[in-house]
Amino acid sequence: MNAALSAAALLHMHDVMSGYVERGEVPGLVTLVSRHDETNVDALGTRSIGGAGSQPVTRDTIFRIASMTKPITAVATMILVEESKLHLDEPVDRLLPELARRKVLKRVDGPLDDTVPAKRPITVRDLLTFRLGLGLLLARPSSHPIVKAMYERQVGVTPFPAQMPHPPDEWMRRLGTLPLMYQPGESWLYHTGSDVLGVLIARASDQPLETFFRERIFEPLGMKDTGFSVPVGKLDRFVSCYSFSLQTKKLEVTDPPNGQWSHSPIFASGAGGLVSTVDDYHAFARMMLNKGAFSQKRLVAVSSIEMMTANQLTPEQQQMGRLILGENTSWGFGVSVLTKPDGLATRAGRYGWNGGLGSSWWNDPNEGLTAIIATERTFESADPPNVIKDFWKSAYESIRSET
Repeated sequence: MNAALSAAALLHMHDVMSGYVERGEVPGLVTLVSRHDETNVDALGTRSIGGAGSQPVTRDTIFRIASMTKPITAVATMILVEESKLHLDEPVDRLLPELARRKVLKRVDGPLDDTVPAKRPITVRDLLTFRLGLGLLLARPSSHPIVKAMYERQVGVTPFPAQMPHPPDEWMRRLGTLPLMYQPGESWLYHTGSDVLGVLIARASDQPLETFFRERIFEPLGMKDTGFSVPVGKLDRFVSCYSFSLQTKKLEVTDPPNGQWSHSPIFASGAGGLVSTVDDYHAFARMMLNKGAFSQKRLVAVSSIEMMTANQLTPEQQQMGRLILGENTSWGFGVSVLTKPDGLATRAGRYGWNGGLGSSWWNDPNEGLTAIIATERTFESADPPNVIKDFWKSAYESIRSET
């Protein structure tokens, strides 16, 4: 019987990933490739650059996973849909009255008071598919008053908890003072839908988002190191976060281990607030690959996973999201979905998402493949850095090479 993964290809992956660490492009990283019953994990580099804190990265090192939080938020939403506490096509007004009776900008770059009434309410499905009419607009605040207003009200897009200084009810109140950029259901706008879902999940379940995640997802899946903060006793396993400085041409610390994630956030971000390990996230990924099942139990129904991982966008909406989604890729519920072969996958159907603070996850159900990488270096654009791209390429080589 052939091995599920190629030993020679995995060795090549190790060499390629080691090169990024040795050149100083990434301080440290962990990769995980899993297929069928075989899993390979490789930990390289250090948790920080220089000094007494530069301990080796290990398999159980904790990383900020940023937007890899979004798929977890989508699963949490589907749990509540299955329990009839939420309904995909019901208006969110019942639990989110702040979003009732929306006004919509006549022009996305127009003044905030130049609006028309929304043609219909925002639904749960709109939040899951990022078609609520608000989100990341790749435009300058100076030319788009709505972008300026989102940041002034502190409800703009950010991967850092300290930049979300208001508790959920106040955050929703502030968001509700703004008009929508587009009509509900009309356009794809990244990110904000998942933060709104986080508030909705808490209100529908009558418990804090962190509690719902822990009790309904993390504990059942054995994700013991995943949460919105890192306890004191685990800070010695938590990495620093680095960004490349154009001024110094060096990696600069964006957030140290004892920084923003060393205490519970004021706003638990369903769009990007979690930390995790590769093994914890692998448990979540396997549940997804098994269409909602784990250890002879079921977290969500097969139909929920199938809806999450199916393309939910029109061709026009997919094109609108191209700068973030990339070529041949669309959006489901909380995950991107490959709609055409892309030079790595030979068939459509791969799904997953990236974390802009340095991580990436994909499942390819056609190949039975899960691939996860966690690093300490933030993305410099929506296009993933080369270390991530080379990891994806190596992961596919590991299932196509001779052992």
